[in-house]
Amino acid sequence: MLLGEHSVVYGHPCLVTAVNQRIYVTVKTITTPKIILNSPDLKIKNYQKEIKQLGQGELAKEVKFVEILIKNFREKFGLTTGLEINTHNDFSTQFGFGSSSAVTVALALALAKLFEIRLSKKQLFTLCYQTILEIQGVGSGFDLAAAIWGGTIYYVMPAKIVKKIPVKNLPILVGYTGIKADTATIVKDLAKRMEENPDLKNNFSKISQLVERAKLALSNRDFASLGELMTANHQLLKNLGVSSKELENLTQASLSAGALGAKLSGAGGGDCMLAVYDKKDQSKSIEQAITQVGGQIMLVKLNAPGAKIENAQNNF
Repeated sequence: MLLGEHSVVYGHPCLVTAVNQRIYVTVKTITTPKIILNSPDLKIKNYQKEIKQLGQGELAKEVKFVEILIKNFREKFGLTTGLEINTHNDFSTQFGFGSSSAVTVALALALAKLFEIRLSKKQLFTLCYQTILEIQGVGSGFDLAAAIWGGTIYYVMPAKIVKKIPVKNLPILVGYTGIKADTATIVKDLAKRMEENPDLKNNFSKISQLVERAKLALSNRDFASLGELMTANHQLLKNLGVSSKELENLTQASLSAGALGAKLSGAGGGDCMLAVYDKKDQSKSIEQAITQVGGQIMLVKLNAPGAKIENAQNNF
C-alpha cells in the first residue's frame, strides 16, 4: 500500500502496487471427491478433506483461504471432482505482503483455467473478495486488486474503480519491523475507537486528498512531492492510532537519513514501512539507517505484474 490505508475500508481511494515476489499454485483433478493440499512453505503435507465438508469445522489459518475459495468456486460453478493443490512461495508469509489474498487469487485463476471457465478480472475479483469477507469479516480488497491487475493502481472498493497508473520504476524501499500484524484485528479495533471518538473519521477525507495529489505526482514522476505526501499520510495514520514504536523508529530513521518521505504500509501495528529516495546512492544510507534501528530491508521490486497462467497443460 502506497497511500490510503484504513480510509479505503470506508470507501475512500487508495494507491497500491504489486510486489515481484510470487505465490505459485498448481491444481489437478483426482478421482476421489476430496481435496489434497501440500504447502511446504507452511509445513502442510498431505492435508485432506472431503469436498462436501469444505469450510466446516475449525479451520487452521494456513488452509482457510484455500478451503473457502474452493467451496465458493464449487457452489458457483458446480464443482464435483476432487482436487490436488500444491503451492510454494518466493517469500516468507510472515512479512505482510498480502499472501492470503495472493494465494486466493492464484488458486481461483488456476481453477478457472483447469475447468475452462472464462472469468474477467472483475469476476475473478468478486469470487475472491467473497472468500476474504467470509473469512475476515472486513477488508477493502485492495490487495486482491493488486494481485489481479498488477502494476500500480488507483483503487476504490470493492473494485468500483481500478485504474492503472503508468509508472515504470518506483524509487521506494520497503522495511520490515520484525512484527507480524493482524490486519482484521487492527481494522476492527479502529472501528471501535471511531465509535467512541467520531472525530477520528475526519482523518479519512484528509487522506483522500493526499491520495489524489499522490496519484498526480506518480503520473508526473514527481517523487519529491510523493515523498512529502506519504509522510503526511503517515502522520494521519499515526493520528488514527495504528502506528507503533517500531514503525516510528524505521520511518524517523529513514527521514533522518535523507529519505524524501516515509510511512507505514498496510494496517499498521507492525509489518512494513516505505521510504522514498532520490538517488540510488542515497538508498544505501537509508537502508543502513533502517537496519541500525532494528529493521530489515525487503528485497522486492514494486510495480510488478499481476496473476498469470505460467504452465497450463490439459490437467495442469
